[in-house]
Parts: sequence; C-alpha cells; structure tokens
Amino acid sequence: MNTLLFNDTPIIPSKVICIGRNYVEHIHELNNETPSSMVLFNKPNSAITDTLCFISPDTRFEGEICFLMMDGAIAGVGFGLDLTKGELQNYLKSKALPWERAKGFDGSAVLGDFVPLRVPLESLRMTLHINGTLVQEATYALMIYKPSEMVEEIASFMRFEDGDIIMSGTPKGVNTYTVGDEFIGRIYSGDMLVVENQWSVIQS
Repeated sequence: MNTLLFNDTPIIPSKVICIGRNYVEHIHELNNETPSSMVLFNKPNSAITDTLCFISPDTRFEGEICFLMMDGAIAGVGFGLDLTKGELQNYLKSKALPWERAKGFDGSAVLGDFVPLRVPLESLRMTLHINGTLVQEATYALMIYKPSEMVEEIASFMRFEDGDIIMSGTPKGVNTYTVGDEFIGRIYSGDMLVVENQWSVIQS
C-alpha cells in the first residue's frame, strides 16, 4: 500500500476523494457545465505517489489544496496534483462514462507532505509555480463548496478511514507539462507559508 507523510509519520490512505468543478473559472476554462450538486470521484490507494511523472502529451496537472482526515474530521493539510488524461476524460464525458480511466490511474494522485491543520480553514490559499512562473492560485473564498460541506456530503454515503485524503478541486490554470518541468506547490494561511513541496518531472 502506498503511503504519505503526515507530521513526519507515514500514513496509508485507503482512498483519495476528489471534488470536481469546485472553482467557477476552472469550470469555464474547460467549457464544463456548472454542476447542480457536488461532483465527487475517487482515486484508489494505488494512485498515490510522491513522484511526478510524465504520462502522455495530453495529461494535465491540476493543483489542489488537500485535506487529511482523522476520526472523521480534517486533521491535516497539504498540496496535491490531480493528474488527468485530458483526451480520455473528454471521451468518457461524451459517453457519460465514469472517469476512473482518466483520473484514477497509477501515479495520478501526486501528494506532498501533510502537516497538522493549526490555522483557520478560511485563511487557506494555494499557489503553484512551474519553472518559476505562477500558473495557479486559489483561496478558500473562491471554493464553491467549502471543506465543511465536502466532509458532510462525503460522510453521508461513504465512511472516512483515518488517513483518507480529500482533494478539494482545482482553480483555473490547468495545462499539460513535460519532462524536466519544475513544480513548486505551496499552501499558505494568509501570507504565512504552511507547507511547500517541489517536484521535478521525470519520464515514467
């Protein structure tokens, strides 16, 4: 089973629960419809990795604020990348088919280290720089569904295991990437850095 670090301790998440279409401008950039209810999908433990690999020319990155669950509540925060095979997802959506082939493949949940959440959720924001250029930025205020709503909705039909991860959705700025690109993902509380992770893209 794949692990991640929470407060420097190895944790085994049973699953990654992802929130789709949670930022208005991202919905518009992909020409998606605004959902009438929360869009949810899962990535299995086998998708979790701390290595960012080049998958295919159409695979895009989606930077996200991520939450780690303990005892049914948010206990930690970290930065993650939801990798998506764009052309395959478009095909699956056109046929009204599930997204797992495009979203749940091995290595598709690139997760950094998690730290205890000791700041107000409302203060959180994220940035993603690639090769020194800011490509994504988001705040709690821009989320359509807030973390408390995510937890409530997920818990209404699915049990949280300790260590499970919620990926809270991506803001505008998603794109493809290539071998050698340098990623830096940061989570802030206001202007205070909470956690930072760096990845260099390697060939899969």
